Amino acid sequence: MVNYRNRYGDEYTFTKQEDGTILWEGPFEHVRIGFPNVYKAAYQQFRKDGGQLNQHEFEEKVHEQIYDQDGNWLRKGPITEDYGPMVFSDTDNMNMVDPSGGPYIKQHMNLGQFGKELNGRCVSTFTWDKDKKAYEIQTYGEFDHLADSKRIGGLTV
Repeated sequence: MVNYRNRYGDEYTFTKQEDGTILWEGPFEHVRIGFPNVYKAAYQQFRKDGGQLNQHEFEEKVHEQIYDQDGNWLRKGPITEDYGPMVFSDTDNMNMVDPSGGPYIKQHMNLGQFGKELNGRCVSTFTWDKDKKAYEIQTYGEFDHLADSKRIGGLTV
């Protein structure tokens, strides 16, 4: 078990479970939760309409806002206007949890900063356990993606 005290003095614990998850306990009365955006339908429509941006560029531009030289908002960007309403949050999948005072934890973050026994464990997903009033953090190993690969002449096969 790893203990963590945030800037307000609140205590949180991280406990490895037998099933490989990490139980994150503490006071979660005031917490921000993030959900990933889903761009698939918006990007597909953008491409069907002749758009030439790659996925990453589109994901930036679909949130663009236009401001004047004094920083006053003028209007949505052209891609935002047309495709922004097609982007939505996947509220079935939390990708960030931030209790007031911390710790801020997001998907793919290495939990080793909280203690040596968590080093190399990266966040996959969060699940709220209403009975335990705690988050179960599903994790993966920092180098799991290399497990089945072979390197030949600098190429991964």
